Amino acid sequence: MSDVRHVLVLPDRDAAEEVAGALGGRLGVDEEPRLVRDALAGEDDAEDAQWLVLLRDESGRLDPGELDEFVAEWDGWREEP
Repeated sequence: MSDVRHVLVLPDRDAAEEVAGALGGRLGVDEEPRLVRDALAGEDDAEDAQWLVLLRDESGRLDPGELDEFVAEWDGWREEP
C-alpha cells in the first residue's frame, strides 16, 4: 500500500471542522481526518492561522479534482504533495 496523503487548507478552524465532518457523507471517507493549526511564520495570533485537514488515502481512491471542488466550498484548497 502507498502512503498517499491529501492536505486541505482552510482559512479558519470552523471551516476545517465543517470540512472534516462533511468528508464522510460527501466523499465516503471512513477514517477520521487530522486537523492541524498552521500558524503563519512569525504570527502568534490565532486569527493569522490557516487550518489543515490531513487525509490518508492509501488506496488512492479519492479524486484530487473532486477534493479541490469540495474544499473550495469553504474557501479552501488542496495542496499538491
